[in-house]
Amino acid sequence: MALNDKQINALAGAYDEAEATRILTRAPSCLYPDFTMADAYKVQSAWVDLRLAKGEKVIGHKIGLTSRAMQLAVGIDTPDYGVLTDAMVIGDGAVIAPDRFIMPRFEVELGFKLKAPLSGPNVTISEVLNATDWVIPAIEVIDCRSHLVDPETDKPLNVKDSIADNAANGGIIWGGSPQRPGDVDLRMVPGILYRNGKIEETGVSAGVLGHPANGLVWLTRELHKMGAFLAAGEFVLGGSFTRPVAGAPGDTIQCDFGGMGQVSCSIGGDA
Repeated sequence: MALNDKQINALAGAYDEAEATRILTRAPSCLYPDFTMADAYKVQSAWVDLRLAKGEKVIGHKIGLTSRAMQLAVGIDTPDYGVLTDAMVIGDGAVIAPDRFIMPRFEVELGFKLKAPLSGPNVTISEVLNATDWVIPAIEVIDCRSHLVDPETDKPLNVKDSIADNAANGGIIWGGSPQRPGDVDLRMVPGILYRNGKIEETGVSAGVLGHPANGLVWLTRELHKMGAFLAAGEFVLGGSFTRPVAGAPGDTIQCDFGGMGQVSCSIGGDA
């Protein structure tokens, strides 16, 4: 049975409180065994509404769990998506406050800035590329607001829980050298992720569904099922092509995208 509005809003409020207090909440599937994918996206939407009520503005979407590396890392076998707001943007080279996130992890991605809308159930990769103004290197900061393994049942987080948690999005950092889609081989962009000068993860952009623009194909088709679409001007994170790397206070995170440049950040000292 689908959750009612009161239950949906309570779950959204729990995520909002967990983010504010940095105290993990229980995953919805542990509280409601019949928790569905539709319920999950309703919780996500309700949480986004809470953020907008605080003055945040939607700037786009993120796509998660698009690469085999990421799916294996979290034990989830299907992509998901979340909503990006302006409050999630972090400047390239910025120092992140140590108390901003609960358990931050960093991923290597390409971001797509759209100049035209994308919609419909049969969108193609060519249409995605034609609708893209530019592509830019990015680091996504992911952060779970619920337990990865439930402390009461030992049940692991599943994709529905991830969706409800806004696909685990915490922050976005972009930089380097933006490129027009036709000026770079988007399948062969390298990603080398360093933590404190040591290489932790490497990958290539083809790891995202064979081509990172395929993430936007998937997202557009999924949004169509909800009666929605990608609007002109949206920024879309295409999905990570490395496994996430955990960060701690004092760490410096840097990602080298070869000819597309570098993106970096650091985490401040102890809170």
